[in-house]
Order: sequence, then C-alpha cells, then structure tokens
Amino acid sequence: MTSFLNRRHFLSQATNGLSSIALASLLNEQQLLADSGPIRPDIDPAKPFASRNTHHPAAAKNVLVIFCAGACSQIDTFDYKPELIKRHGLPMPGAESLVTFQGQQGMLTKSPWEFRPRGESGKMVSELVPQLGELADDMCFIHSLTGKTNTHGPGENFMSTGYTLDGFPSMGAWTTWALGTENENLPAYVAIADPRGTPQSSVNNWGPGFLPAAFQGTEFSALKPLDNLDIPPGVSAKTDRATRSFLERMNQRHLEQFPGDSELAARISSYQLAARMQLSVPEVTDLSSEPQSILREYGADDSQNTLKAQFAKNCILARRLIENGVRFVQLFNGAYQTGGEGVSNWDGHKSLEKQYSKHGPVLDQPCAALLRDMKRRGLLKDTLVVWMTEFGRMPTFQKGASGRDHNPDGFTAWMMGAGVKAPFTYGATDEFGYKAAENITTVYDFHATILHLLGLKHKRLTYYHNGFERRLTDVHGHVIRELLA
Repeated sequence: MTSFLNRRHFLSQATNGLSSIALASLLNEQQLLADSGPIRPDIDPAKPFASRNTHHPAAAKNVLVIFCAGACSQIDTFDYKPELIKRHGLPMPGAESLVTFQGQQGMLTKSPWEFRPRGESGKMVSELVPQLGELADDMCFIHSLTGKTNTHGPGENFMSTGYTLDGFPSMGAWTTWALGTENENLPAYVAIADPRGTPQSSVNNWGPGFLPAAFQGTEFSALKPLDNLDIPPGVSAKTDRATRSFLERMNQRHLEQFPGDSELAARISSYQLAARMQLSVPEVTDLSSEPQSILREYGADDSQNTLKAQFAKNCILARRLIENGVRFVQLFNGAYQTGGEGVSNWDGHKSLEKQYSKHGPVLDQPCAALLRDMKRRGLLKDTLVVWMTEFGRMPTFQKGASGRDHNPDGFTAWMMGAGVKAPFTYGATDEFGYKAAENITTVYDFHATILHLLGLKHKRLTYYHNGFERRLTDVHGHVIRELLA
C-alpha cells in the first residue's frame, strides 16, 4: 500500500512538474511573441501628423532621398574597377549566361570618365561627378546592393516601397505614419519631381498604398508650387483670416455633435492643414529671399544650362523643407522616358557618353551644393541623406550600341549625415562591377537600416491588411550595423 501511495505521489508530482514546465514554456513563448509583435502608432484622427515616439533612440529625425531615375550606372560614377580598365574591349568571362534586358551584350567597356582619388580617404570617384566626389569623406557607400528586377517601373517601386508591384506604401508613407512630423504647417512628406516630369512609376514612389491616404507624399516643386493656395482676387487678408476663423469654429461645433467619428475628424484635420499650408507653402517655396551667393553655389542662376538651374532650385527647396521640419523629402533627378532612351533620365542604353555628359552636370553641382549647405547649417546632425537609383548597369556595352544594359545584381547607393559612418565603404562588386560579391546586400536590408536610423524597428512596424501583417521589408531584411556610427 505504501509503495502504491508513493508511486501515486511520484506520478502526481511529476505531472505537476511537467505542467509547470509547460506553463513556463508557454509564458516564455508569449513573452517572446509580445517582444516581437506589431508596434502600431497611436494616431489621433484629429491630429494625424502629430509627432510620435520612436521605438528606440533615433539617430535621424528627417530623411532626404535623392533618387536618380533611369538606373544611374555605378561603373561610371562611384564604383571604381581597375580590372575593367585593363580588360577594356575584351569579352567578359561567362557573358554567354548573362540575363539581359535589351539585346545581346558586347565587350567589357571602361568608363569614358577617369576616376581619381578624393579627399583624405582617397575614395576613387568619377570625373562625371567631380563636386560630389569632393564630398566623399562625408559619405557612407554601399557597393553591394542587389535588386529583384531589371525593369524600370518595378525597379522604382522596389526601391521606394519594398515591392515590385503597385499598391504598396512608400518608405516616406511608412515613416510619416509611424512618426508624424514636427511642423504641422507643412506636409509631413514631400516629393519633388524632376523639372522634366515625374519618374516612370510616378505617384507609386510617394504613394500611401494601403496606409491611410493622409500619408501620401505631397508633390510640388520650385517651379510648380501647390495649386490654389493664393487668396482669391478681391478678398483681403483680413477677410480671409476671418473666414478661416469662422470655418474653424463651425468645424469644431460639428465635430462636437459627432464625437468619436474618426473619418469626420480626419477630414476636418485635412482642411485645417490645407488652410495652414496656404500661409506656409508660399513662404517656403519663395526662393527670392535666398542670397545670390547661394543661387550661384547651387547653379540656380546658370543661364546656359536651364535644366541644371531648374533642378538647382528644387535642391534649394529640399533644403528649405528639411530646415522647416518636413519629415521625409524625396528629390528626383530624372523623369519618365521622353524624347528617346536616356534623354530625360539615366537610362543610357545607346549613347551613354553623350547622354551622361548632359545628366552629370545637372546632378553634380546642385546636389553637391545642397550637401555642403546642409552641412554648414548643421542640418546633417539630424538628417539622413540617401542617394539611390532603381538598379545598376552592366560593365559591358550592348552589342551594336554605345551604352550599358540594366543590371540589378550589383549596384551602388550612399548615405550621408545622421547616424552613419563616414568615410566608409561597405560591400563590393566583382572585379568588373557586375555582381555583388562581398557583403551582399538587399534592398530590404537597405530599408531596414534607414528605418533603424529613424528609431523604428522594421520587423515590428506593421499594418494589418487583407489578412497579413504587412511591413516595408516584407518578411526579409536586417539592419546593416557595420555602417552605423
């Protein structure tokens, strides 16, 4: 009997112990899930752009993206390959297996522009962009980016939204949804299109996707400010102020009658933002207050190269927006294809030297001046500047042409400013600049790193849509910690 009781006691204790272990395991699992679950911003519909807390301490408050549309060649700008120079005119090993976008590949072809060492770091940068090259000591280069497509539209989508398909939120939309803005008199997110027009994917680059529509980027430029912001003729400033004050009182009364109506609150908020923008946007887009020395530095007064002058004014506008607390600014260099390949953007298939000789000066002086100006004003302490393009170019020229085909297997981006090491180089392509070979990096990693610098956890910044927890980085990506300052 005693033996039976002892056995029963043992089994009872064992069962309880196993239950305890199971419970502890379950609790631990739940805790882990809690630590990895979604973090959604708490947004007041009446104040959708109110500044919000980060997930962890942020290195950067604002982001300026410089997007060279058309796939700017890494071979001819920032990725120096002495072996390519040595083997100029020879077949590339394994060329028969290359995946091409347009026609057959020809021979290995060195850049028409010389590379030379820049700054104290001695970083080799092309003479195509000499003024940007002089800032190499302030730059953090990524030479091993890889994409998922060799087609422009999907490529732009991928760089801006993390997906090749349409309908997904842009990086700026994710950022402003998560963080709001520190200046509620201006849009939280602004897209500045090239003077020649919008990029191939157009509004997809700054669209909200399935996020609330309020977080779409607002498109305007130095040449094309927002429409309908001027006070109508015959209406005095005093009358305008009185009218807006009356409307604000009526809206508030209406809102009090329908408490908890988030859609109504959001709509009223958008009207109020529009009213505030009526006063703020003309001021920030009016470049007449800029000193002549600044206009000259940017190239905004260049009467010989009007395209450069127009782009330079967009660069000044970008600085003014960042200066006024706009959270996310996209500055585009290059537009949708007009006038033939490579004419209005960096898509240099047929006559790369001729076309890039026009594009280089348009980009170089204004962007270099923008970066120098931001540095002088202390804006780079809080601003992350990102230069990118949708994919790279082949180290070969196309057969029967004088240009390079599309290449998503290895291309370059760089960062500058808040939170990144400089001078610094991460990753590398092979000896010809064709394929990422060292520290291979995905666009997901690139996006994860940008969000991290903004104080956001890319795996936990999610939005539930159509049965999925969606995020900018899909189910991929890791923070490139090696380049963090």
